[in-house]
Parts: sequence; C-alpha cells; structure tokens
Amino acid sequence: MSAKGRTLGFSWPALVALAALAAPRVVLHDLHVVEEGRPAAVLLAVVPLICWVAAVLWRRPPRPFLTVVVIGAIHGVLLAVGHQLLWDEAFGATGPRLGDIDPRAQEAVFRVAAVFSSLVTGILTGVVAGAVAAVLSRLVIGRQRAAGSERAGGRPPDAAAPRG
Repeated sequence: MSAKGRTLGFSWPALVALAALAAPRVVLHDLHVVEEGRPAAVLLAVVPLICWVAAVLWRRPPRPFLTVVVIGAIHGVLLAVGHQLLWDEAFGATGPRLGDIDPRAQEAVFRVAAVFSSLVTGILTGVVAGAVAAVLSRLVIGRQRAAGSERAGGRPPDAAAPRG
C-alpha cells in the first residue's frame, strides 16, 4: 500500500467502491425512477454516507476526516460523469435554457456548470460526512482508551509497566 493509501486507510479501489455506493441514486434520479423527497430517494442519499462513516469507524484510518473527504471527492467525479452520461435522459428536448443564446452554447454552459456543481456537491458531502466520522472516531477511541485504562489499573493502555 502506498504512503497515501496508509494515510487514507484504504486502497484506491476500496475508496472508489465506497464512493460508488452513492452512484445508484444518480442513475435513478436522472432516469426519473426516484423522485426527490420520497423515502427511497432519502435512503439512496443517506445510506451510502452511513456506510462511509461505518467503514472509517471499522477500519480506523489515521485521518478519518481526510479519508471521507477523498471518498466524497471521488463521489463528485462519479456524480459528474453520471449526469453527463444521462444528460439527454434527464432533460430530453426540454433542457434548461438561457434565453436567445445558441442552444449548443447553452448546453455547453449547463454541462460545465453541472460538472462543477457535482464536484462541489461530492466534496461538501465528504466534508460533512467526514466531520461526523472524525467526531465519532474520537468518541470511539476515547471510550476504548478509557476502558483500556480501567483494565490496566488506571494506566493508559500504552503506558509502560513500572519497573522495579
């Protein structure tokens, strides 16, 4: 595993797989299978984030916040690619318009904006989920240290035994 992989606590394929957990929502939304605000849409949006946080709590990378932000950024890339591939299905002939500007230029502007928006959305999603993961990681580690201290007779678990 590379130095970056050790910092993130997961291999790159695992990070991509975690980010891909959120991909079905993009596809189902753009194909108009799932509508915003419905329970299925909420589950498709929230469950992957819970999985990201759970994976970080389970794997305990040295920098949980950074790990989840990277997963979010990868998700942003997947989100951008998904929206671009499903553009015609999502909008059809009634895509967004900017007035009397050439339709091809309008589409280019909207597609670029969609890519930027997707990347920002992925990163911000990673920041929020990463903050949750970082706080929960600290709570879990704190509890484990406290439990270890009680078992070790009041010493921290990594403290050396007295010599004498």
